[in-house]
Amino acid sequence: MAKTIHIAVVPSPGYSHLVPIVEFTKRFVQRHSNFHVTCIIPSLGSPQESSKSYLKTLPSNIDSIFLPPVDKEQLPQGAYPGVLIQLTITHSLSSIHEALKSLSSKAPLTALVADVFAFQTLDFAKEFNALSYFYFPGSAMALSLFLHMPKLDKEISGEYKNLTEPITLPGCVPLFGVDFPAPAQNRLSEAYQLFLERAKGIRIADGILVNSFLEMESDAIRALEEEGNGNGKIRVYPVGPITQKGSNNEAGEFDQCLKWLDKQPLGSVLYVSFGSGGTLSQHQINELALGLELSGQRFLWVLRAPSESASAAYLEAKNEDPLKFLPSGFLERTKEKGLVVASWAPQVQVLSHSSVGGFLSHCGWNSILESVQEGVPLITWPLFAEQRMNAVMLIDGLKVALRPKFNDDGIVEKEEIAKVIKCLMEGEEAKGMLGRMGNLKYSAANALKYGSSTQTLSQLATQWENFGGV
Repeated sequence: MAKTIHIAVVPSPGYSHLVPIVEFTKRFVQRHSNFHVTCIIPSLGSPQESSKSYLKTLPSNIDSIFLPPVDKEQLPQGAYPGVLIQLTITHSLSSIHEALKSLSSKAPLTALVADVFAFQTLDFAKEFNALSYFYFPGSAMALSLFLHMPKLDKEISGEYKNLTEPITLPGCVPLFGVDFPAPAQNRLSEAYQLFLERAKGIRIADGILVNSFLEMESDAIRALEEEGNGNGKIRVYPVGPITQKGSNNEAGEFDQCLKWLDKQPLGSVLYVSFGSGGTLSQHQINELALGLELSGQRFLWVLRAPSESASAAYLEAKNEDPLKFLPSGFLERTKEKGLVVASWAPQVQVLSHSSVGGFLSHCGWNSILESVQEGVPLITWPLFAEQRMNAVMLIDGLKVALRPKFNDDGIVEKEEIAKVIKCLMEGEEAKGMLGRMGNLKYSAANALKYGSSTQTLSQLATQWENFGGV
């Protein structure tokens, strides 16, 4: 019988960071059952109920430990989510160290896998004689920018958003500075300094696991691999697409969405969702509602209460009924065409439903991969983090998405919304996007079944087994 090999995983706070790294461990231990994983989970305030419920579904060879929560009062109020996440990790370092010390006292630790926000924890790997890896939950293109940020920081003066020429990263579509991740939009901010610190820290790892797959980002991945082979410091492992597809997650009380979808024609519904944390202003909610109505298309809209901060719900959601913020009479006028649900829907099941033909998305990477796995083309509506960058890749690189135009006040008006929705759901351009998405869907399934990503997992398992002396 093979010896059990122990791995520790450190996600960063927030459900959308927890799920990808845990889904990676589930995929890994399903194929390599001689491994045991312990997830060491920092949290800002009490752990989210969604996180606790999710972790109860894990197989027996994955354990989870919630660390003592960091008091929200210790952190700056109203700070950018990335700053809060980073500071939460910093305040949790002593607890993470104690957890690793306890684990290693029971059995040798072979590898430590950390979310990029938890880069400081990789210093502990050396102490416990373990290999160190980052789990990068975004695209290979985002990873490429991340790795090149220290160089860009030295070479470019002024704000990136003011650059008149695009930056071309190896193997990636050109990217204007205005589409850089949100923390890079103000180089004097704490968010940017921490972003740069993480970018420098990522190079200390023995490897980087990236949630993408070769067939989707072949040029970017190969460029990263060539760079790693050239300096011997970076080894990239594309292990995606890692999503909750195939997990035993029940829709439960939210199955009203699926029952409603069952009654709709094939490919007729636009799914509208801004992820686990995205929010719109009251003005933008009004315009989106009226745009959906004006389009005449069927829709399923996951709505949150309004906020002037696009990331207001990322770490803490409001407990108020969002439907009361809709324009007067909207629900009555659209009851034959649409369904609006509060705060959450079973997204994986929704996207896989045959009646869904398009996805208006904030372009979070989890949502993009879920859409790719179901072959659903998109309308891009980026809000924060690296979402603008993801939108550029979808539109200019993969050519599977449309982008509405924002006015000078940063609002997408109802007429523009209606036009883009009609184009996605019934226009000629949509046919080409649907075909390209279909090809990506096939490639994603192949990568996971026996293709590139499965082979990468096997290589990783062999390295860890050899390191562990098996």
